[in-house]
This record gives sequence, structure tokens and C-alpha cells, in this order.
Amino acid sequence: MSDPDNILGELRTNIDKLDEELIELLKKRNALTSKVGEVKSTTGMPIYVPSREAEMIKARRAKAEGLGLSPDLVEDVLRRIIRESYKTQHANYLCVNPAVNKVVIIGGAGALGKVFVKLFTQSDYAVEIIEKDDWASADDIFAQASLVIVAVPIKLTTAVIAKLTSLPEHCILADITSVKDEPLQAMMKAHKGPVVGLHPMFGPDVPGMIKQVVVVCHGRHQPAYDWLLEQMRVWGAVLHESTSNEHDSAMAFIQVMRHFSTFVYGQHLKEEDPSLQSLLMFSSPIYRLELAMVGRLFAQEPVLYADIIFNKKEGLELLKRFHQRFGEALTLVELNDKQAFINQFEDTKRWFGDYAKQCLMDSKHLLLSADDSQLLRKTS
Repeated sequence: MSDPDNILGELRTNIDKLDEELIELLKKRNALTSKVGEVKSTTGMPIYVPSREAEMIKARRAKAEGLGLSPDLVEDVLRRIIRESYKTQHANYLCVNPAVNKVVIIGGAGALGKVFVKLFTQSDYAVEIIEKDDWASADDIFAQASLVIVAVPIKLTTAVIAKLTSLPEHCILADITSVKDEPLQAMMKAHKGPVVGLHPMFGPDVPGMIKQVVVVCHGRHQPAYDWLLEQMRVWGAVLHESTSNEHDSAMAFIQVMRHFSTFVYGQHLKEEDPSLQSLLMFSSPIYRLELAMVGRLFAQEPVLYADIIFNKKEGLELLKRFHQRFGEALTLVELNDKQAFINQFEDTKRWFGDYAKQCLMDSKHLLLSADDSQLLRKTS
């Protein structure tokens, strides 16, 4: 074996030893974060404290820079470690309101309902679920409830809420649907006690609420359900208060338009029938990310997206305007009017402002991750 081969082998051996030491250090760090979680669960401190995380990242970046290491590398590694450490911290949570008799989740066997069942159970609340076959005994179950959460598909939400006219006076009624105005009005009509509309801005595949946004649309008697909001903060959620109309207006852009556009794009690919393997082979990282988001949509239940897209007339009108603008843009291509395209591009660029620059920076991290994943698939 030549000298370069010997040197390379020795260097690789040393790297392997350092990697093993890193793994041992990560194990020790996880043990410490588990103890942190125990302390937080007994004191009620939230799992996620943004200021603490920001200060830690800032300090570690400065340390890395002083040692001649890339601060970006250190931050990337730390954020991945921190994300994993949150998982070791939330085996149990403080019960903010031990006086709660029972939490009832209608649709608790569903995907998102299960997330709430797990979180309330981990916080030592008594939890019971009701599914469509349990309504014969629903009155007895509701009679002892301190909180009832409606976690059923959108198309069933208002019909289910209409049945909840005999809840205890002080029972909190909440829903976790992705539309808010109609369910909130239905709850206010059906129940005279505390009412609040919630929209967890995450899917059922998340391990918990850490760093997840939950939109809160106040209904009636907020002091009575303040403990519920605090409980979600303990779980690590970031709460954003909104009116139901403001929420639904934003969702038309965030959900209806994006899901519909993705649906049409995926359907177009199906009709054109290109080879997905070829598309991936010749794709840049950004296109692989875009294609992954299309594939993600079609990996899920169509009824969920149909309910969102077909739910309101406002969404239909928005889609019609989008269709019109798509046609106008296509006309520019047909007329070979590049200058008009550039002018519109510049106008839109000004509208996005500094946010576009921030997106360019943020997307670089996603692109690196996508590139790594693609290479791993090729070599596996």
C-alpha cells in the first residue's frame, strides 16, 4: 500500500473515532435534556422557550466563529440536535388545571384527534372519545365533561356541533377545524357556555405541539378557557389570536389556492405521463422540493382536500381570479411579450420586498437538505 493510502487510512480511522465520540456526547446531552423535561413537567414551564433557544444559538455561533469554524454549520447541527432534544422532553407535561373533571374529544380516534388525546393524557387529564357509533351514550359522557373538543372532518363539523345543545353550563366547547367562522358561529348558537375556535396549523404526523402554531379565535367567556390556552403553551405551542373572518380569509390563500394549484399540477403530470424517475434525475434541488410537495399531497386522503377546497364560495371566487391571471400570463407567452413579463415580474418583486430576499436565504438550507437526501437515495 502506498504512503498516501496509509495516510488516508489513518485519517479516516481518526475521523471514525471522533464520530463515535460525538455519538457518545449526543447520548449524554439527551440524558441532560430529559432531566430538563422532568423539571419543566413539574413546574409547568413550556417545553419551547424561543428566547432561550435564540440566545443559545447566538452564543454557539460566536464560539464557532472564534474557533475558525463555520457558524452556519454549527447552527445547522445544533438546530437538528435541539429538535431531537425536544422529543426527549415531552413524555409528561404539567396539568395546568387539575380541577378539570374530564376532556371529551369528538372524533378522538381520527388522525388529528389522536394528537390531542395523547397530549391531554400526557398531562394527566381524564380523556374520553366519542365516535359516530357512541352517540347513544353521548349525553351521559357529556354530563361529566369540563371540555368538549370537536375534531371531525370539516363537512361534518357544523352538524355535530348542532347536536351539542345540552352540555353543562360551564363546559368549554372548542373545535379544531381548519375553517373557523362557520364552526364558531355554530358553537355560539348551540352552547351558552365558554366557546373558543382553534386551528392547529400542523398535520397529524407531528410528534407534538412544540414550535407549532395554533390559531385562537375567541368566542365567549375567555377567562373560563384561559387554562386551555396556557396548557397548549406548556405543550410548546405558539398561539396566534385572530378573528374568525381574518383567519378564513387567509386560509383561502394558504390552503384553498395552494392545494388546488398543487392538485392541478399533479393532475397535469399524470395526464402528460412523464417518467418520475427521469424528472428526478434531471431536477435541481429546488424542483425536487417542489415535486416532493406535489407528491405529498397525493399521499394523503383526498376527502380532506376536497372539503377544504369546496368549502366556501369565497374560495371559488379566488380560484376564478387565479385562473384569469394564469390565462393573462399565458397570453404574454403566446404574444412573445417578454418585456411585459419582465415588467410584471418587477412589480411583483417590489410587492414581496425584503421577504423575497429572506426566502432566498431560508430556501438554501432546504435545498441542501434536499440535495443530501437525493444523494443518499442514489447510494443506498
